[in-house]
Amino acid sequence: TPIEMYYRFLETDDEYFDCAAGHHQQGFWMIYGLFLPEDVLKKIYHKNAERIFFARQAVSHEAAAKVLRIPQTEDFIINGRGDASAWKKATWEPLHLRVTDGHQYDTRIKMLYSRTGLYVLMEAEDRTLTATMNEDFLDLWKEDVFEFFLWPDERYPVYFEYEISPLGFELPILIPNFGGEFLGWRPWRYEGNRKTQKATTVVGGPKRSGARVAGWKAEVFVPYDLLKPLQNVPPQPGTRWRANFYRVDYDEGRSTSWDWARVGSG
Repeated sequence: TPIEMYYRFLETDDEYFDCAAGHHQQGFWMIYGLFLPEDVLKKIYHKNAERIFFARQAVSHEAAAKVLRIPQTEDFIINGRGDASAWKKATWEPLHLRVTDGHQYDTRIKMLYSRTGLYVLMEAEDRTLTATMNEDFLDLWKEDVFEFFLWPDERYPVYFEYEISPLGFELPILIPNFGGEFLGWRPWRYEGNRKTQKATTVVGGPKRSGARVAGWKAEVFVPYDLLKPLQNVPPQPGTRWRANFYRVDYDEGRSTSWDWARVGSG
């Protein structure tokens, strides 16, 4: 069902958090793997593209009760390199291949939270950049992209989706899902405290489409003000959200995808 709970989750960690027994409701909030109806997943997870290669098999990836604590931080300036000292507080969390014959590139993420918003860092191996789009708010998922999804309050079928390309172009949208009918809404008055901060860097090559590279990184700050009017924001100790992280790569003319919490198959 759409409200099925995944066992993998994130939890924030702050000065009041103690992982010892008896402190399990103090000083943390949790983000669970996002579960969406199948028709929504067809868009998000690009199943049609993957099924073109009809010999491909889904990777078996059972949900595990592994916890990633999200440390609290003071706000800092991002640069796309992920070298701010604040990131030393966070541990890397791997994304997993969704098909057995996909490109064997490592992809991993970190996350931090502050009093004003969320910080997400992605680091990915790659060989060729597929990124011809040169504007924000385009269909970035059709090329190399990193995505994450935040569903702060399960009482309401509305979640936040964020996509960023290796060239640093973004797609931040709210997506309502009522009875399988969904459509992304662009932010209004997207400026000032409501605007994301984002930057990307490329490793081992130039930052242009078609370039031969060793990988790329994306660093994003999402202010809580942008998530309004979603409920259950900002997170407080004991708050629970659903979330997922996703990457698509198009090396050699075929799509390979990775996710954090498995939703659907193939």
